[in-house]
Amino acid sequence: MYLSGDTLGLKGDVGVGALVWLVDACLREALLFAGAGFLVGGIDDLAIDLMWLRGRIVARFAAPPSIDTLPRADPPLRLAIFVPAWREDRVIGAMLRSALGRIRHADYAIYVGAYPNDPATIAAVEAVDDPRVRLVIGPVPGPTTKAGNLNAMWSALRSDDAAAGRATDALILHDAEDVVDADELRIHDALLRSHVAVQVPVVPLIDPAHRLVSGHYADEFAESHSKNLIIRADLGHGLPLAGVGCAIRCEVLAMLGGQTPFDPGSLTEDYELGLKLGASGHAVAFARYRNLGGRLIATRAYFPSRISTAVRQKARWMVGIALAGWDRTGWSRGLAWRDHWMRMRDRRAPLAVLVLAAAYLALVAWGLSLVLHALVGTPVPPLGPALRRLTMVNTALLAWRLAMRIAMTSGLYGWREGARAIPRLLVANYISLLAVSKALRRYLGTLRGTPVRWDKTEHVFPAEAMLAEAP
Repeated sequence: MYLSGDTLGLKGDVGVGALVWLVDACLREALLFAGAGFLVGGIDDLAIDLMWLRGRIVARFAAPPSIDTLPRADPPLRLAIFVPAWREDRVIGAMLRSALGRIRHADYAIYVGAYPNDPATIAAVEAVDDPRVRLVIGPVPGPTTKAGNLNAMWSALRSDDAAAGRATDALILHDAEDVVDADELRIHDALLRSHVAVQVPVVPLIDPAHRLVSGHYADEFAESHSKNLIIRADLGHGLPLAGVGCAIRCEVLAMLGGQTPFDPGSLTEDYELGLKLGASGHAVAFARYRNLGGRLIATRAYFPSRISTAVRQKARWMVGIALAGWDRTGWSRGLAWRDHWMRMRDRRAPLAVLVLAAAYLALVAWGLSLVLHALVGTPVPPLGPALRRLTMVNTALLAWRLAMRIAMTSGLYGWREGARAIPRLLVANYISLLAVSKALRRYLGTLRGTPVRWDKTEHVFPAEAMLAEAP
């Protein structure tokens, strides 16, 4: 069959040929761009995977050690848990009661940072009525940034210590939706004696009603906190803090920032703080331990379960880490290649989305090319030898990447969730594609002087029955 230009709404056969040529050219260029990007990213991920596998083989695939291997010291460190809260009246009461009932540590207090224009959250905190809970109402209406909220609690802590004639040893960061592990403070107490900061793993809870969206966080954190951060800690450079489940010694915070150790102009103050500690030569520990029952000691929480809220959160991370964060933190020392490598991995998200968009464009162009060539009766041009080899290598790297993601998710959540990691990868890609455009708009706004604000999402605190089944 021969397709004329009139059939396609074009004038003349030359127009048809030009359309077919244009589609084929777009296909080739998109394949080349996406292929090169996937190759670089695939080799990058493969290097981390091989380093992790080597470490596991050397350790004979040892599981995380038990908490009873940690030494006990007396007296215990005095610890303060900081919980920033803006419009968290739905969850803050349950979170505080859960933490107070779980934590096994002799000397701690929970500081909750609220705002004068958020009476519902203030009332929910006051209803807990426990001497270990300290409500701090900031000096300005909310929302500020999360860092600004933390600075208000830091000021209150220093005033409390001065009035009581004592010194708090370290503070721990948590969010209002977090489930604090009963043994978390035991880990911090032991490791903060030899490290300036400690990060325990984060385990997202999967919402059974929204497994695809909430579950993609489980897949990502399973890889990050079961493999990637382990390698990063072994490399010995700038371990970024996750903002929850992390503890920092107070004297180091005072040295870094005095009255305002958390930068109120940052959207990801936790990430930047971890890099600052590494650049200052301080030791940060990534602590994976199991309790006596064999369960991983970690911070557990529900993450966004809807596309719109997940996009908002991912956009904030992209701005804070990959865009504005790049401007703010720059690079490390000239020859610190390990740190350069890790920072580049942190900042590759927007570039990865460009590569992903090119891949989807190639997929559309390929389908269109098949249709057009079938209609005009000409064969689809074959891929060149170099592009064909590139595609084969990338296919192998993709298969490896999927296998690693399934293995990481299965190891923490079981094989059923591991199998769901494959369709969830498509969901994660879709969320990233939407998030990058939102992140770019927000970043450009900051360059024009738009004030940075806390763009939080709605939270849910898990029921006890859900926690009993959680990994």
